[in-house]
Amino acid sequence: MTEQVKTTAPAAAATTSPSTDRPQSTRPQGDRPQRPQRPPQRGGGRFQRRRKFCKFCADTSLNIDHKDPDMLRGFITERYKILPSRVTGTCSKHQRFLTTAIKRARILALVPFTPLHHD
Repeated sequence: MTEQVKTTAPAAAATTSPSTDRPQSTRPQGDRPQRPQRPPQRGGGRFQRRRKFCKFCADTSLNIDHKDPDMLRGFITERYKILPSRVTGTCSKHQRFLTTAIKRARILALVPFTPLHHD
């Protein structure tokens, strides 16, 4: 049998503060050190993104019509994919209407399915 030799590690350097009797370690405890506060910047710094809004909710005179390909082209990519609402900013209700209108316009050949189809 092999004998296991117990070794004791040297005690960690601990100091006692005069106000408390608990030992304090030399490394910082608790949360990470806070970054220094920067003054708020106007005009400079990071790009502030504009809040997206549904243009159909904002202007009720606009109608989603599958017979208006010029309006629908603003909601499809150059590869003729339908843009998602997180890109265009349309609400879910109007995004569903847009998707249906674009698909109907494709069937009627008002909007091409792919860039290979010429107008």
